[in-house]
Amino acid sequence: MSKVCEVCGKAPVAGRSISHSHRVSNRTFRPNVQKVTIKDANGVVRKANICTKCLKAGKVVRA
Repeated sequence: MSKVCEVCGKAPVAGRSISHSHRVSNRTFRPNVQKVTIKDANGVVRKANICTKCLKAGKVVRA
């Protein structure tokens, strides 16, 4: 499953984890992307990868 939201385009971002002793290691911040059945603008029912922020904001209509 692709980790990119089809509505807002949110994708994984690179960053760093810093421990208490300030040791630094690379990491990725992944968005919470779910495969959801939605209705398109044309009324077509299909599955799409949507982040939970877009679901909560009501940017898509679930089928």
